[in-house]
Amino acid sequence: MAQAGVIFDLDGVLIDSEGLYYRAYSEILEAYGVTISREEYEDHWIATGTGPEYIVAKHGLSVAPQELRQLRSPVYVKLLEQEGRLMPHVEQTLAGLAPHFALTVATNSNRDALDLILQRFGIARFFPMTVARQDYTGAKPLPDAFLTAARKLGLAPDRCVVVEDTYKGVMAAVNAGIACIAVPNQYTRRNDFSKASLVLPNLGALTPEVVRSLIHS
Repeated sequence: MAQAGVIFDLDGVLIDSEGLYYRAYSEILEAYGVTISREEYEDHWIATGTGPEYIVAKHGLSVAPQELRQLRSPVYVKLLEQEGRLMPHVEQTLAGLAPHFALTVATNSNRDALDLILQRFGIARFFPMTVARQDYTGAKPLPDAFLTAARKLGLAPDRCVVVEDTYKGVMAAVNAGIACIAVPNQYTRRNDFSKASLVLPNLGALTPEVVRSLIHS
C-alpha cells in the first residue's frame, strides 16, 4: 500500500468543465428571463457553490435551487459529450504521480457523472477508487469528501495532498486537515487561495517532488 496519497477534485482540475456548467446554467435560466454574468457565476457558483440559492433569492424565482441543479444536469451532460476535454497536462501528471502515490478523485459530482467522465476521457485507470457525492454527507467546503477519500485510501489526512481549483475546495481540504495545492483556471483565478499550501500555474508543475514537500514526514 502507498504511504501517501493525492486526492484530486474533478471539475476544473481534471476536466475543463467550468465553462460548460456556466453555459448550461445560462441556458436553463434564460427560460426564467434571467441572465447571469461571468463574474456572478465565478463568485456564487464556483467559489462558494451556492449559485442556485443566490439566483433564486436575487430574482424571486418560483423554482427551488435543487430543481435548477436537476434541470442543468442533462444540458451539461450534452455539452460535455460534445465539447468536453481534459485540462492541460492531466495524463502526463497522473502518469508521473501514479508510481509514487495512491491517487483518487473526490468530487461534488454524482457517481454516474464521475464514472462517465473518467471512462470517456481515458483516465479511470489511474483511480482504482473514487469518491462521488453519494459517498459522503456534507458538500464542500465541509471536509467530508476529502476525509472519506483519505479513509478509502487507508491513509491519515496528513499523509495526503488535495489538488483543487476553487475557494470552497481549498477550504474543504483545510477543514479536513489536509495540505492543499491550488491550480486555478480561467474561471477561478479570482478565488481566494490564501489558505492553500501552494498555488501552481498548471498541472504540469505538479511533480512527485512537489507532493512530497507537503506530506508530513
